[in-house]
Parts: sequence; C-alpha cells; structure tokens
Amino acid sequence: MNSSARSGWCWAVAVALFWLRNFPKQVAASSGLPSPLASPYDWGLCLGAYLGRTLYPAVTIGLRVAGRFGPKEVPGYIIAQVLGGIAGALALYLIASGVPQFSLTAGFASNGYGEHSPGGYSFLACLVSEVVMTFLFLLIILGAASARAPNGFAPLAMGIGLTLIHLISIPVTNIGVNPARSTGPALFVGDWALSQLWLFWVAPLVGAAAAGLLYPWIGDEDSDANRDYADWQAALEPDEPLATATAREPQ
Repeated sequence: MNSSARSGWCWAVAVALFWLRNFPKQVAASSGLPSPLASPYDWGLCLGAYLGRTLYPAVTIGLRVAGRFGPKEVPGYIIAQVLGGIAGALALYLIASGVPQFSLTAGFASNGYGEHSPGGYSFLACLVSEVVMTFLFLLIILGAASARAPNGFAPLAMGIGLTLIHLISIPVTNIGVNPARSTGPALFVGDWALSQLWLFWVAPLVGAAAAGLLYPWIGDEDSDANRDYADWQAALEPDEPLATATAREPQ
C-alpha cells in the first residue's frame, strides 16, 4: 500500500471508528446506564491504534514525539479525529434528544473540573489526573506497539490499560485523555463545557509528549528496532529512492 492510499485509509478509519467510539460513553450519560459500560468499546478503538496512528490526538502527538512517524501525517490525523468526534456527538444528540426528558444541562458526558467534575474534584486534581493517565496510556502504547513486542498482543494491552484508565478517571473528569472526544460534546453543551475544554486538550497533550520524550530513554533497544523497522518500511514504498529489492525485514 503506497503512502497516499495508506493516508486515505487511515482517514477513513479515524472518522468511522471515532464516530462509533463516541456513542457508548455519551449514551451512558443520556440513558442513565453506568459509564464504565462504555469501556469495552475502547477495545475496538485500540485495534485502530494498532493499525494506524490511533484515534486520539494526544496519542498521535506522543507517537510523533517518540519518533514513530513523520510530522506531515500529524495534521491530517488530528483533523480527522476531531471531525469524527463532532460527528459522533451530533449523531448521538439527534438520537438522544428524541425523548422529552433529554437535556444538555445534564452535561452530555462533557469533561469538567470543580463543580462540573462528576465527583467534585478540584482543578488541580483533574489536571494531574489527565496528565498522568495520558502519560501512562502512551507508555503502554509505545511498549505494546514496539517492534520488539510480541505480535498480536498490542490491542489486548492497550484495551486493558484504557479500561483501567476509564475506571479510575470517570469519577474525576468523566475521562478525557482524548481531546477529540472531549471536543464533540463540549460544542453542544457550550457554556462551561467550552470554557473548560482547554484543560482537556493541554493536559493530555502534555502527558503524551512527556511519554514520547521519556520512552526512548527507558526503551532504548526498542527505539533502535523501531528505526530499523521504519527504514525497512520506507524501502518498500514504490516512491522511495531505496530499491525494494534491497529491503530486508529487521530481525
């Protein structure tokens, strides 16, 4: 698959899977079902993470900082992720607003701190939670998707990690970690949700970038292997100057 085809495919995956990914958490908020029921759907999201650059802007940034792919791909992925988040929130709003008791004043599963935190957690507590949870999630992804990691287990590790992050963070911030997911419902709620949205962009991006910077130090051998793997993939591209015939899969 050449670079143009792969880029277009990942755009489609980002929009389609992110739309699906928005439903469970917000349906839980609108229907009264327990929010943790949304967690299993993140396994599908983690499959997307394994296949491409993920559906999280924060993870995209973290992988870029760690040197897993080039800077040219970043804007396209983030734009697709945000558009998918908005599309998912719109679809859910059209469905959920079909009952008389529906109200955006309930928050529509928007992320918040202070009085808008599900558990009433302070700004500082929510800030630390978002940074740390995103940081840990990126370490899981970077390790699980390493060239030296066992094949086929990345989605399992990411899914378990993300489920635990949900269980920890839902009472604190309604689980952010994903700025695109945070943006969709905030646009519909407006008011406080938009005024607090900045935290759910800044904190995850900081945590992701920190993990991307740290991982090469704690996984030096993995970094070498990933560079070898990236060179091998580049040699297989038909538009690359390296001859395909000379490309050898790294051991």
